[in-house]
Amino acid sequence: MTKASARPRVIAHRGASAVEPEHTLRAYRRAIEMGADGVECDVRLTRDGVLVCIHDRTVERTSNGSGAVSTMSLEDLHRLDFGSWSSMAQSREPAEILTLQQLVETLIAAGRPLELAVETKHPTRHGGRVEREVVALFERFGLRGSAHGHAVTARVMSFSPPALRTSHRLAPDIPTVQLMQRIPASRRNGTLWAGATTAGPSLTAVRGCPDFVAAAHGRGHEVHVWTVDEVEDVDFLADLGVDAIITNRPDVVLERLER
Repeated sequence: MTKASARPRVIAHRGASAVEPEHTLRAYRRAIEMGADGVECDVRLTRDGVLVCIHDRTVERTSNGSGAVSTMSLEDLHRLDFGSWSSMAQSREPAEILTLQQLVETLIAAGRPLELAVETKHPTRHGGRVEREVVALFERFGLRGSAHGHAVTARVMSFSPPALRTSHRLAPDIPTVQLMQRIPASRRNGTLWAGATTAGPSLTAVRGCPDFVAAAHGRGHEVHVWTVDEVEDVDFLADLGVDAIITNRPDVVLERLER
């Protein structure tokens, strides 16, 4: 349960994606430099079974290529430019696709406490294999429990209750976040789906049902809200006592919270 005196933790959505192309190494390094408490990423599996950081099912929106991620190998994806497409990018330099392993290594190398929130995307041709691969990678890098030599902690997020049940079954010690576009009437009492340990409602959902935050806290669940970029929304959520704010603008949110 959140402490009333603690400010919400600030989680960079796809990195500092308001100023750098989303899901690129540049975006995550910028978020770390800005002082974000953690970062968020979406993951998909390539044809050859590598977890890569990308939101869409296809690469058209965020690269100079085309095709579905699940039908492409990591080598295929490395031929594409994921860095120069954004009109907001401060650099027009090309960037390669970022793997989840590279992101984890970057967070560990930062040498300070950081949170990693990994959203698994569904439906997918790979089904529950995505969660199995995510948990295996967490295990490999010591992101389960506290017996490791670094300060990075990890959690799994999804809109899919079956995906969270799979993750929780594989690794009950890893927090799981149930993402919600809206809060169903049956969950306004703060209860979550089986396998979920944390609530992840949208900003719109919390605006429509602000009492949900206290209800979830009353059931022992943290509340992580997405995607929050405007200062008036930061103030609103801080007053409600949410535990984490997921944002494209971690510098702006941090500045507002620390006033």
